[in-house]
Amino acid sequence: MPSLVHQRCLNHGEREAVARCPSCGQFYCRECITEHDDKVICASCLIKIKRAAPRRKRSLASLGRVAALGAGFLMAWFFFYLLGTALLTIPTSFHDSTAWHSSQAKDEENP
Repeated sequence: MPSLVHQRCLNHGEREAVARCPSCGQFYCRECITEHDDKVICASCLIKIKRAAPRRKRSLASLGRVAALGAGFLMAWFFFYLLGTALLTIPTSFHDSTAWHSSQAKDEENP
């Protein structure tokens, strides 16, 4: 196997090679290589890898997220609806602070 010191770039013959592509085994200069998945790889092999990678199909996950968001809003609305109806059942004398005065008056009458 030839040493990297004496190798030249496959695309640029005047430049000395700095790395060897693990996929195709050719030597390349700094401009012709790139890092992908923690490996140094040449541009043509990177294109082949990207083309061979399966494209992700659109899944129902996004529809599930939207449904979960809608369910969350519906639950929050229902909670605040129940809270509002509970607050409406409190008598108005409690809000006018007359409920406190009437209990004090009863305590004073019955010593």
